[in-house]
Amino acid sequence: MSRRIRDALTHRLNPLHVYCRLRDMGLPGALARCLSKGYERVLFRPLAGQTAQ
Repeated sequence: MSRRIRDALTHRLNPLHVYCRLRDMGLPGALARCLSKGYERVLFRPLAGQTAQ
């Protein structure tokens, strides 16, 4: 996979980016934060190879 594609995917799949897109869709801040934190714990960290804190 090229670095450019990997960088674009890393940006799009970043939990903060997910949070911002949820807010753009009109979700309240607390709900968007809860969903993006869950996404980070369940999908993002394991796929990125990071350990949970």
